[in-house]
Amino acid sequence: MIKHFLSLSSLTASDISTLIDRAQFFFLNQHLPDKTKHLLKNKIVANVFYEPSTRTRCSFEIAAKRLGADVVNFVPENSSVKKGETIYDTLKTLESLGVNGIVLRHADDHVFDGLQKIKIPLLNAGAGKFEHPTQGLLDLLTLHQEFNKLQGLRIAVCGDIKHSRVVGSLMVAAEKFDMKIFYCGPNALLPSNVKQTSIDEILGEVDAVMMLRIQLERHEGLELNPQTYNDQYGLNTKRVGLLQKHAIILHPGPFNRGVEISDEVVEHPQSRIFKQMANGVFARMAILEKVIS
Repeated sequence: MIKHFLSLSSLTASDISTLIDRAQFFFLNQHLPDKTKHLLKNKIVANVFYEPSTRTRCSFEIAAKRLGADVVNFVPENSSVKKGETIYDTLKTLESLGVNGIVLRHADDHVFDGLQKIKIPLLNAGAGKFEHPTQGLLDLLTLHQEFNKLQGLRIAVCGDIKHSRVVGSLMVAAEKFDMKIFYCGPNALLPSNVKQTSIDEILGEVDAVMMLRIQLERHEGLELNPQTYNDQYGLNTKRVGLLQKHAIILHPGPFNRGVEISDEVVEHPQSRIFKQMANGVFARMAILEKVIS
């Protein structure tokens, strides 16, 4: 049994496939609550988010409630954090109060390193810039629903790759399923260990394109002209025309319309962005059930 859910790297391809199958079960039975509402009955899940979030926090809360769990939403701004309480002491307090699992988001790349003494399951809801494993699972679920496989898929990723924990999890999955990832974007936003690919040259060869937001909050003094960026690297109507008919458009959100993705592309027929968001509930239901039940 998995004690914590901190990284996709700790899972085998078989483990990930099992979670995807379970998430698909929840997707197929989303309108049949009697099949799911008892699975975490009498359990309590705490959402502890030190960074702002809409999709991840809300989908974790909805996922937990659909499984029958109660949810505590911890707000650092209204807590003893303001009095100097450490992350460890906050989580240890929640553990002592009877919480059965903690969903944690934090800006620190190494936040989980100091939490080994926490005995209840911890779930990584995005830590620093390394991994966002539950986002990774929902992305894989969306791809599997579309192509009925993961093995060998070709995916272009474009944007702020250097600071993207979403890409971190996708890179882990790519190794496990022999997926090919192509990296596009400005040199300043690419890690030194990846090869840059022209977005215009690769779009016609991929099964999916994942667009990423420029994370201005993680940059000091970065100047960005939205129109220039959209012209050079954004997914606009002209570039969508380069995609193969079967290819899909993804974005983990939040998105900046008119910057990395044009307004009319967000709900383009080849876009699966809002389906991707919806899948966050089903993927997180599978994860919560696995680690807490």
